[in-house]
Amino acid sequence: MLIVDSQVHIWAADTPERPWAPGAKPHRPEPFGHEELLREMDAAGVHRAVLVPPSLDRTRNDLALAAAQAHPDRFAVMGKINPSAPQSRGVMAGWRRQPGMLGLRFNFKKNMDRLTKPEYMGALWGEAEDAGIPLYIGVDHPAVKYVDAVAERHPRLRIILDHLALASGAKDDAAFNELDQLLAIAKRPNVAVKASAIPGYSTAPYPCRNLHGYLRQVYDAFGPRRMFWGSDLTRLKCSYRQCVTLFTEELPWLSADDLEWIMGRGLCEWLGWSVPGR
Repeated sequence: MLIVDSQVHIWAADTPERPWAPGAKPHRPEPFGHEELLREMDAAGVHRAVLVPPSLDRTRNDLALAAAQAHPDRFAVMGKINPSAPQSRGVMAGWRRQPGMLGLRFNFKKNMDRLTKPEYMGALWGEAEDAGIPLYIGVDHPAVKYVDAVAERHPRLRIILDHLALASGAKDDAAFNELDQLLAIAKRPNVAVKASAIPGYSTAPYPCRNLHGYLRQVYDAFGPRRMFWGSDLTRLKCSYRQCVTLFTEELPWLSADDLEWIMGRGLCEWLGWSVPGR
């Protein structure tokens, strides 16, 4: 079974040549590069990972792209742009011509209302739709309604919601008390979800049994072909291998076919990341 992590960050040291964004603080104190990541992936049995440049790198994609170009069988990138910058207009047509680049990632958790503003609801979404550029979008449950409006207006725009649209720092039942807002968008066939960083939303020890019922609700709404496993490795509270086996061994209602889709095949097909032999 192909196992593909839907979200991992890598970063370099904070230097004058490559300064971190003001106030940025990584989840691990030391730089974490792609070679370190490869070692952890190999130990955990993870075959591929989608690299998302972290907020401390602002909109720089070069480190992640270099990793993907060095190891195209292991890494690909969901990159970033500044949607408000004039130079971001008209780049969608050539976005995936960058070796290793699959799509774009936007994090609206600190400014969710921007989803409704013209620079987002207008040209950018339409350009991405026309160019076939898939998106990762980070929001909390109350803002899923804005994503729903984008998905309705642009039905060919493939959207994946980060971390089940859970609020950062929320735990246990409180993290899922507005889950209905996420489940409602499952009616949009162009919207999928990343079941990523799940252990971080539970205070219970592995295998986080208090969250299994919520995962079942997400599975029932989206199905295995629109629900993608991931780790957000550098903020895991359990081991990388346990993040894998939480799905592969601890959710008995997932069939072998379900796991094939959830653990990697579905994400690769959604993002257009080719799989050898398929």
